[in-house]
Amino acid sequence: QVQLVESGGDSVQAGGSLKLSCVVSPFSDYTYCMGWFRQAPGREREGVAAIGIYDTTVYADSVSGRFTISKDSAKRNTLYLEITSVQPEDTAMYYCAAATRCTTGYGLLNRDRYVSWGQGTQVTVSS
Repeated sequence: QVQLVESGGDSVQAGGSLKLSCVVSPFSDYTYCMGWFRQAPGREREGVAAIGIYDTTVYADSVSGRFTISKDSAKRNTLYLEITSVQPEDTAMYYCAAATRCTTGYGLLNRDRYVSWGQGTQVTVSS
């Protein structure tokens, strides 16, 4: 079981940008695929971005073009989610998660695939 710790959540104005971080330990590049999920009040947790074992990425249609998922090139156990042109509808608790049953494409955004979760970091966007 891995431990995941998110950080970087903040209150920002619409149009701004934000970069979330997630430290995973222990971590193996070739064991886990990683995802970012978010949950707004009264809504189900949804996958927004994921990265596979060979760094292939997938995004939810609703965030494509504004969200970028990446791993630190040196510290491979750190996952990022960069959000640009933030919108009020991006307000949510953001979670990172790790999965061992990896796949490609939109299947990586299925939360049922993920076995380890962080505690979340809050993003609040004001208009």
